[in-house]
Amino acid sequence: MNAAYARLKDHNARLAALGEAAAVLHWDASAMMPRGGGAARGEQLAALAGTIHDLATAPWIADALAEAEAGGDWDAANLALMRRAHLRATALPTELVEASARANSACEKVWRDAKATSDFARVRPYLEEVLRLQRETAAALAAATGLSPYDALMEGYQRGVTAAEVEPVFAAYEAFLREALPRAEEIQAKRGPALPLAGPFPAAKQRELCRDLSLRIGLEADHSRLDESLHPFCGGTPTDVRITTFYSEDDLAKALMGVLHETGHALYERGLPAAWSRQPVGEAAGMAAHESQSLIVEMQASRSDAFLSFLGPKLRALFGGSEAAYATANLAKLWRHVERGFIRVDADELTYPAHVILRFRLERALIGGDLAIGDLPGAWAEGLKALLGIVPPDDARGCLQDIHWHDGAFGYFPSYTLGAMAAAQLMKAARAAEPGLDAALARGDMAPLLGWLRANVHAHGSRLGFQDLLRAATGKPLDPRDFQDHLTARYLDAA
Repeated sequence: MNAAYARLKDHNARLAALGEAAAVLHWDASAMMPRGGGAARGEQLAALAGTIHDLATAPWIADALAEAEAGGDWDAANLALMRRAHLRATALPTELVEASARANSACEKVWRDAKATSDFARVRPYLEEVLRLQRETAAALAAATGLSPYDALMEGYQRGVTAAEVEPVFAAYEAFLREALPRAEEIQAKRGPALPLAGPFPAAKQRELCRDLSLRIGLEADHSRLDESLHPFCGGTPTDVRITTFYSEDDLAKALMGVLHETGHALYERGLPAAWSRQPVGEAAGMAAHESQSLIVEMQASRSDAFLSFLGPKLRALFGGSEAAYATANLAKLWRHVERGFIRVDADELTYPAHVILRFRLERALIGGDLAIGDLPGAWAEGLKALLGIVPPDDARGCLQDIHWHDGAFGYFPSYTLGAMAAAQLMKAARAAEPGLDAALARGDMAPLLGWLRANVHAHGSRLGFQDLLRAATGKPLDPRDFQDHLTARYLDAA
């Protein structure tokens, strides 16, 4: 390590610390901040974003990057990621970064009320400003990186994955779903309806249950919080992880599975290599990689027969009800129920990718200038009808349901389904490596799974890209057939 690289490492640690401060402010805005603080918070986040950008693009950095030398795989990867980050940062003027942060914050606050009242017109001008700035950002990044504008945005969420690679994967899944969904519905109908769980489920008891389960599967109490927000998420920092959810006293699964999902994200953050903390190579490998970790916990492990056999008696002891309702087979019917629904976050794992495919196509059209914000509700309805055969009755259950675009996150959505596919592939490899994994899940013990993920995913940080991470863990790049095999076994087996 020469002096230039050492200076860059120190500088990146400072940038990361400021980024952590911004992350906590974002969490607070969603979970704790009073409504009246929104305007001031927008200015705070904009100022912080501008400060971070100024530091990241300081004139001396280009010379230091040219002079820097790093030996060893980790340092070499770290330096390469620094150069990539600098290229993207210097493509954007500080004024654009601050304006985007300010517009995103303003739009997200208005979106909350617009969603609650299904009033798209209320948020439309704010979303138009967000999109205008996102198009400007995409164009600047494209010019610097040689990517298309949309790919340049995608690159910010998952390095090394382009729309051209995603398109055939999504098209193949759409074809699979066209045949699999009616068949799954037919099999499900023959099996008969599930017994309902008798509520209500008091929020205080749900909160206790969710916290206990997140700790049981490996999250440390000293490094995490569980709070409430309109849209569940995992935020904070690797040593101060913030999980949020929302509780419905009529529906136990919403918060329960939501917290298990977010705990998967949190465990990834906690498992990142501490020796490379606050360095680019010490971060997660991208959002598709991150989604694989939340979905391997929620969908692959927590909704498995093995884990449900552990969970059923625990739930019955806490909430009461019949033994038959909490039996493994009945919980599987309830929580692996296939249904053509309007809400992405409530979708089963068979239909969920259709929601992502819809958003992928719409946001590409928005960034490319082929779709105007004013035409978004109609395009949404047409797209959902083509994919699932249903039309949302209002915009709250249509284009207003997600926070992402209203917070400036364009290019994020493909990560969800790429992550689901990767989760199935990783779970297959984990089961092969850990023969006792399902027996452990039946005891409520995720230690074998978590240990395998720690060694094969978390410990790599972002030293490896998405495809190379999968190759290292499973012996092959992303293979969507593993996901289809998982869905076939779970939903299309008529036995």
